[in-house]
Amino acid sequence: MSDAAQPTAAEVRAAAEAIKTALDRHLAAVERRSGEDDPAVYEAFNQLAAAAEAYDELLYDRYDEVTPFEIPGAEETLPPYTGPEEPNALSVLIRRDYAVAEPQRLLAQAQRIEAADDEGTGAEAAGTVHGALGILFGEFEPDEIASRHKEFGLEEGDSTLWVTAAEEPADPGEWLEAPFESIDPQHVVCRFDVSAVFDDEIDDLEDIEDLEDEEETDDDLEDEPELDGDEDLEPLDADR
Repeated sequence: MSDAAQPTAAEVRAAAEAIKTALDRHLAAVERRSGEDDPAVYEAFNQLAAAAEAYDELLYDRYDEVTPFEIPGAEETLPPYTGPEEPNALSVLIRRDYAVAEPQRLLAQAQRIEAADDEGTGAEAAGTVHGALGILFGEFEPDEIASRHKEFGLEEGDSTLWVTAAEEPADPGEWLEAPFESIDPQHVVCRFDVSAVFDDEIDDLEDIEDLEDEEETDDDLEDEPELDGDEDLEPLDADR
């Protein structure tokens, strides 16, 4: 960006003041909120997010600096909660992705399980990847597989956990044929996501910081005076 297109220092300062104002408004809205789904809090959150984004952009354009925090945009958040205030039931939805990184290790583990099981399903099941997966998940709980995935030749991918609220528990067998079709995002109480994307963002930030440190080191070396190759240096006094 050319110097002519850069924001002025006054514009950056004004954006910083806008964040302070938005923070005060957000806190005031939270203190006065009438319930879990208060539109005033939601609006104040969006205003704070917009102010933070504007300041971050101006700060970078003017000074090539960034803020140490990030406020997600409204499109990255769940919709406002509209479920029961005092739920009598809840559902926990978990998805964990894996890559079959070492098929031979997976097959070997399945064969060991079958060999130790007097009622095994036969060698044919343990001889295929999909059969081995069926044996593995039939023998171990998902949490145990998650903690021992490397033993089974698996590599972790993304995972997510959603907790949804309901007025009453579902009838037995009601949703088993289509367990994920009737999920209402507005009934999600909380969610927890794990992804390598987040690690990549941290790594990118660390790479930028390392690069800045290297540039500062190079600048320090350039500031040191250079010695003339023809200049005679006096020897150090041995008594010193």
